[in-house]
Amino acid sequence: MSLDDMNRLARDVRGLEGQLALCTRCGMCQAHCPLYAKTGQESDVSRGKLALVGGLMDRVFDDAKGVQERLGRCLLCGSCAHKCPSSVDTTGIMLKARAIIAQFSGLSFAKQLIFKGLLANPRIFNQLTAMAAPFQALAFRREKNFQGTSCARIASPLLGHRHLVPLARIPFGSQGRNMDFRNKGRGVTIAFFVGCLVDKVFPQIAHALVEVLAHFKVNILIPRDQGCCGIPALASGDTQSFERLLAFHVDLFSREPVDYLVTACATCSSTIIRQWPALLQEKKGPGQRERLEKAMVLAEKTVDISWLLAKRFDLVAPFKEKPGPGQVITCHDPCHLRKTLGIFKEPRQVIQACGHTLKEMGSPDHCCGMGGSFNLDHYDLSCQIGAEKALDIMATGCTTVAASCPACMVQISDMLARQKALIRVKHPIQIYADQLKSVGG
Repeated sequence: MSLDDMNRLARDVRGLEGQLALCTRCGMCQAHCPLYAKTGQESDVSRGKLALVGGLMDRVFDDAKGVQERLGRCLLCGSCAHKCPSSVDTTGIMLKARAIIAQFSGLSFAKQLIFKGLLANPRIFNQLTAMAAPFQALAFRREKNFQGTSCARIASPLLGHRHLVPLARIPFGSQGRNMDFRNKGRGVTIAFFVGCLVDKVFPQIAHALVEVLAHFKVNILIPRDQGCCGIPALASGDTQSFERLLAFHVDLFSREPVDYLVTACATCSSTIIRQWPALLQEKKGPGQRERLEKAMVLAEKTVDISWLLAKRFDLVAPFKEKPGPGQVITCHDPCHLRKTLGIFKEPRQVIQACGHTLKEMGSPDHCCGMGGSFNLDHYDLSCQIGAEKALDIMATGCTTVAASCPACMVQISDMLARQKALIRVKHPIQIYADQLKSVGG
């Protein structure tokens, strides 16, 4: 490591000192951390990780791999920050600390291939996943369950005992062109940020969103060649790939004026609103000020689809004359939607507008245990947390569980399939679109 690299490392570590100083070590995070509840290890709770980050400069030279592993044992769910009496931005600190470690230790070959080679190149990533979808039946067998999951045909350490939601045969964005549903000068105009999982695993969510917004005469613009919001790369410390995706999408979605930038993914929403501007505020290169201003405008316009429906439209109107048959539905609150953005009433309003009975589970805002790459690296722990969520869902006696995050939907589908539960997993916008169809809306 060169002297310049060491100086940059020291500067980055010092940049965290002000945020670390806010932590009073009160231990409140212990009561809310889903991981600590399973392991009971101080190093797994926010307070322990912040203590580790506080001595990062010394520890990174002694045991960089060990530090990287300990910082990786975090769901980034924000449960600790949500309840922190000192308002410590633990998620932001963890992301920056991971970036510092990645800068020192580098990324694994697999992560470099995935993030820099694929994810950071939306067109290539979209083409390869679309090509892979028809061949997944060779590696996975479709299970006969309500969740529509698949299991690996050959036992493997990574996939052998998982219930995976398969790739869709036709991704939502496979048309390869801009999708424009606008009547010039009439109604609300939105741009739709689709997101990876919605596009490639749950395209039915995107189709439902377009159908519902079209019903309410919304002008919809969907730019072509969209990619990932960048959070998988950022969570692994790859700020270069994250910045590349950020720049690509800021430019893409700033070309035409819109009233809102709409997502159907809690994680995409929180990334665009919080992490895009946060990264650019630290950049001082040529053109960064203009890009920051554009990112700030997009962040201010970014809303979850349930929020848009609940705030701007009469959701009950289509069902007043011909109410459809009600179901018993429970609602899971994604961490990034409720704890980061404070949105939880609106998805329920969407569900109840359809005439369905909402039956709350015991802990609707308890983390499902997904945590992105945490699920890949620590599947056993992820399952322990997820199994608790599945039992909470089942205890309601519901026929459907609604979740406003496709990553949560993947995890909950896995957990319910393991329990052989007869419960469907849907996004609130799917539930609303289904009800519109049932009444001929």
